[in-house]
Amino acid sequence: MGLSFWHLVVLLIVVVLVFGTKRLRNAGKDLGEAVKGFKEGMNGDDANTANKTLPPTDKTDDTQP
Repeated sequence: MGLSFWHLVVLLIVVVLVFGTKRLRNAGKDLGEAVKGFKEGMNGDDANTANKTLPPTDKTDDTQP
């Protein structure tokens, strides 16, 4: 008892009628931006971790006169 093609078509029509195309378009845009931001955040953490350097050390030697 799986979903046939016609069941999916009717379901899509009902969703469009209930929510409207503008609201669905905005939801799709928001979802896409969220996924993009998540990917950038994941890649940004890796890039920031790899590019981190140790703080500069004081190379002056106080033992010389």
